Amino acid sequence: MGPAELMQAAAMARRFYLEGKSKIQIADEFGVSRFKVARVLETALERDLVRIEIRVPAELDAERSDALRARYGLRHVVVVESPADATEDAADPENLGEVAADLLGELVTEGDVLGLAWGRSTIHMATALRRLPPCTVVQLTGVYDAGTADRGSVEAVRRAAEVAGGEAHPIYAPMLLPDPATAAALRSQTGIAAAFEYFDKVTIAAVSIGSWEPGISTVHDMVSEQERAHYASLGVAAEMSAHLFDTEGRLVGRDLGERCITVEADRLRRVPEVVAIAGGRRKAEAIGAVLRSGLVTSLVTDTAAADHLLRESSPGPRPALDRADPDDTRSPARR
Repeated sequence: MGPAELMQAAAMARRFYLEGKSKIQIADEFGVSRFKVARVLETALERDLVRIEIRVPAELDAERSDALRARYGLRHVVVVESPADATEDAADPENLGEVAADLLGELVTEGDVLGLAWGRSTIHMATALRRLPPCTVVQLTGVYDAGTADRGSVEAVRRAAEVAGGEAHPIYAPMLLPDPATAAALRSQTGIAAAFEYFDKVTIAAVSIGSWEPGISTVHDMVSEQERAHYASLGVAAEMSAHLFDTEGRLVGRDLGERCITVEADRLRRVPEVVAIAGGRRKAEAIGAVLRSGLVTSLVTDTAAADHLLRESSPGPRPALDRADPDDTRSPARR
């Protein structure tokens, strides 16, 4: 480019990229066609006169996030850098909860019904919440241990409702009961039944994922050795909200659900936006199994899990693409 062309290209690029003027406005100013403006701007990029830099916070990985979103057909994916000293058996990075809290603050709109399932990651997320539009918050599962309600999912629901300035609908009951009859009796109790009535109104849900191993799956640690062996024989690879999945994302061990206080899988599938929060290499296969179930539309994870998921040969269904966008399902007053 000669000096005149160079100066003209620099001036047009400044108008377009820095001042926000349209190509038509630039064409009028310089007395040329908008097609020439487009060619000049393209040449400015090719000749390195203009550099476009995409910058995100250092702890977020934009490339992996986009690749994972595209591969699994998800609506939103945020991949967080795994800690440098993370080991193969490391737990979910705590900053997953912080990032998920920011994501919910962005996705939730006034009038939504936010559902929270039990899980360490969702509890960390609720603790990290700093902003939420006015919304109702409902608990989607019973608690891991009724004696820890004040430090677990009940408190997470209260915390989210407090931040949002909305109603809280907690569930004061264990997640797993000894038999179906006891579970059915609890579901009919007034407070629990009231929470269950909100399940069909949930517009955004936050869930955790566990693999079928000690200390990683809540349900695994709650059932007997004999039951663990039984479900393992069915090929269980993952657990989410007390639902069990094999490696292909199929629900297995449905009899367990009859003993649990939890949102049904079919109801969860009807929720427009389901955000899963899980990371770490040890959970990677479980995350893949749940993604293949089609129940999850968005994911917050880390680079260790993302690298494994991106190598998976069969990503399975594309759940977010098969579900209506939540912005299209809300009434105009709630958009």
